[in-house]
This record gives sequence, C-alpha cells and structure tokens, in this order.
Amino acid sequence: MSKQLVVALSKGRILKETLPLLADAGIEPLENLDKSRKLLFDTNLPDVKLVIIRATDVPTYVQLGAADLGIAGKDVLLEHGAEGLYEPLDLEIAKCRLMTAGVVGQQQQGARRRVATKFVDVARRYYAEQGIQAEVIKLYGAMELAPLMNLADEIVDIVDTGNTLRANGMEPRELITDISTRLVVNKAAMTMKHDRLKPLIDRLRQAVEARREA
Repeated sequence: MSKQLVVALSKGRILKETLPLLADAGIEPLENLDKSRKLLFDTNLPDVKLVIIRATDVPTYVQLGAADLGIAGKDVLLEHGAEGLYEPLDLEIAKCRLMTAGVVGQQQQGARRRVATKFVDVARRYYAEQGIQAEVIKLYGAMELAPLMNLADEIVDIVDTGNTLRANGMEPRELITDISTRLVVNKAAMTMKHDRLKPLIDRLRQAVEARREA
C-alpha cells in the first residue's frame, strides 16, 4: 500500500460533486461507486486508490497517514483542527455557510446562550470571540428541533438554501464562515512522496481553474 497514493473521499453530497471534479482531473474509479458496497476502489491510475468514508473521519485518516490526501468540507476541518495537515487547494465545490440560527422573532440578547450544534469547538470559539458565555450542547442531527423544544436558544449549523430553517419557523442569523470543500494532504507524505503527490495536486488545481473559467 505504501507505493499507492490513497485519496480519502467524504460520503454523501460532497462525493456527488467530487467525482465529476476528479474525472475532470483524469482520475476515475474503475467501478460504479453507487452500485458497490466496497469502501476501497482502484482507479484508472494504477498508483491511485480511493477510499470512501464518513466526512468527519477524513482528516483523521489523512492526519495519521492511512490516506495521503483527503477531500472534506472546511466545516469538518475547522472542527477537527489542522495539526498534521497541509491544505493546498480549495476545490470550490459543495459551497455553503456555517451560521447561527434561531426561531423567527426570538432574537437573543445578553451574554449567556445555550447553543445546540455538532460543531462544538467551532461554536465555543465563535461565541467566546463575541464575548458570549455559551453552553454548547452536542447533537448529531435535526438541529432545528433544539430551539423548538426549548433545548437551546440557538443552533450553529450548515446553511445551504435555508429551506429547512424556514420550514421549521427559524431563520439564519450571524455568518460564522463560508464553507467549501478542500483538499488536504498529510504533511509527512507531502515531504516523502512529493514527486508523486505534486502532479496529482496540480491536476486537481487545473481542473478547478478550468471550471472557474468556464
């Protein structure tokens, strides 16, 4: 496996946008990922393999060297931390926003807040920077329920169209940061496998630039 370059891809919506970008860069799996239960795939490049894992696991796989490169949302990378990771490229796909949100007409005041989110560390840093003492409650999904059920005053979550918020009587409030999908590389691999990694990164960079100019 050490002679192979392993690219960790995030499952879900990011994967659907990643595969066409990889194809533009000349990297394609040899089988249909949608019809396979495998997690590790060969590609048309004999020295490149793809592994399909949960988005939150991508930085861990790359950081610890199980994968040489990874593709993950900036939200996941902010929450995970950047130790051991090099982030050479914004792939400019799966764009969205990380925001605070709350019930329409219930604007929060004061220096204390109860916040529900899966982005615990990001939320703590954000509210601390605002001078707000936040009790952060970790949830794994259905964030919109938390304010409606009096579990939290606000949520911190990914906002794309905002339709789910509106359907639940909620509204986006403060922008924490814009999010897009990034390429990350294991720092040790970037040194030890530089001659093999650089052409792959350059392919992806050219594909991103070609899309931007199209």
